[in-house]
Amino acid sequence: MTDTPISREALAACEFSGDAVAAPEIKSAEPSPGALDSAFEEFLRTFETYRADNDRRLAEIEKRGHADPLLDEKLARMDRALDEDRRRADRRALDAARPHLGRETRAASPLAPEHRAAFESYVRTGASQGLRPLEEKALSIGSGTDGGYLVPTELEREVTLRLAQISPIRAIAGNRQVSGAVFAKPFSATGPAVGWVGETAARPQTATPQLQQLSFPTMELYAMPSATAALLDDAAIDVESWIAEEVQQAFAEQEGAAFVNGDGSTQPKGFMAYDRVAAASWVWGKLGYLVTGAAGALPTSNPSDKLVDLVYAVKAGYRQNAAWVMNRKTQAEIRKLKDGQGNYLWQPPASAGAQATLMNFPVVEAEDMPAIAADACPIAFGDFRRGYLVVDRLGVRVLRDPFSAKPYVLFYTTKRVGGGVQDFDAIKLLKFGTA
Repeated sequence: MTDTPISREALAACEFSGDAVAAPEIKSAEPSPGALDSAFEEFLRTFETYRADNDRRLAEIEKRGHADPLLDEKLARMDRALDEDRRRADRRALDAARPHLGRETRAASPLAPEHRAAFESYVRTGASQGLRPLEEKALSIGSGTDGGYLVPTELEREVTLRLAQISPIRAIAGNRQVSGAVFAKPFSATGPAVGWVGETAARPQTATPQLQQLSFPTMELYAMPSATAALLDDAAIDVESWIAEEVQQAFAEQEGAAFVNGDGSTQPKGFMAYDRVAAASWVWGKLGYLVTGAAGALPTSNPSDKLVDLVYAVKAGYRQNAAWVMNRKTQAEIRKLKDGQGNYLWQPPASAGAQATLMNFPVVEAEDMPAIAADACPIAFGDFRRGYLVVDRLGVRVLRDPFSAKPYVLFYTTKRVGGGVQDFDAIKLLKFGTA
């Protein structure tokens, strides 16, 4: 994948500020608290109007057996408006929380300042003489033999942090950093045998727990931002922050798709790619599901009961940190549901930057989740921090390529990421079908 090159004019206004370098086009202007509050208030106003119109729709269905098509169309438009308002509020909250690029003060290794200067020289001019002795001195296991140089630790943390902010599954999953190509995790398939005995009764030997092993191989993920050689020569930009900005969106989109539907061959294995079985017949190695009882739909009578059943299909220990995962269109359907007392199950976030909730559990919007269809599983619920593991191999590599796309200089940036289900009992699915 090759991202759109940054034009020289876009960064012509960059300027120095003390020892750090500021790039106005890299870091968007920090939104004022008033702008953030305004976006959130607009979202809440839209939702109040949405609830009033949906109440009218439900009353018409109860009275006539169907709703006014014009009202359905209006609700659909408001669904889209709610989603857009929510995304706008989230973007502003994220921008407000983002640190000023190039001005952070981070704890780093003694080699960090020297490494950073050598890396910037490599990016700008291709001079690698300063990097070779530093990486040999650091004896970094993350540097591969296929070319490229490890980016400074400051940039590596920057990319990982931003991926956590914009990759929905990574943000709620467990995370482990490794130095090898494969992370192996043992687990006990059967616990030790136990039992009650009398005060003087014999204590028979208990069975030995059987240990098995889960393997999480790391796969290579890449992005290739580009800039003109003249821009690198002349523009006073923070090169590290620029690379982080360029690769974060590309990496996050690819990761988000893989953590949901990845095949486990050339990408991490997504939790939706595992075998499934009815929750009543659940066995380790498969994800359990409940059925709605209607093909491609929730039941017409008491549809919210199926969501309640899904919540309590997850054990109490997993429910404490559980979350819903679904795409935008599925959330639009769930947003219309009420409980037996007439209260909406879906509730807007309590404050700007917070998450919407469904039955008091946070809702995570993952566009790669399947849409509502016959026998599809568009809703997942559970403790993803215990259920799904993201494995990051230490090190992000950058290979400078000034030859392949002249007059642009390409920066082939790679990282290795793996993922897979680590606890099959922590996640349950809702299947829109009859069996």
